[in-house]
This record gives sequence, structure tokens and C-alpha cells, in this order.
Amino acid sequence: MKHTKLIKLIKINGWFLERHGRNHDIWTNGVDKEQIPRHKEINELLAK
Repeated sequence: MKHTKLIKLIKINGWFLERHGRNHDIWTNGVDKEQIPRHKEINELLAK
């Protein structure tokens, strides 16, 4: 899955960017946090 497509899906589901890490971005929905790597292609298993 493309990184841009995953970010669009995350935003649609109410998540927002908390901060930029060194190699990952930290996204949160106010309760949970997820690390999303900044690669062009994201593994499908990781995207789920």
C-alpha cells in the first residue's frame, strides 16, 4: 500500500498527526497511538 493512501485512510477515520519521529510519524486518535513508517510502500500486514 502506498504511504499517501494509508495516510488518507487514517485521516478519514479520525486520526491526526501527533509528532514526527526520526523514521516514523506518530499518529493518534486521542486514545491509541500508532507509529507509521515514512516509506513509499507500506507492508499490507502493517497497514492492517
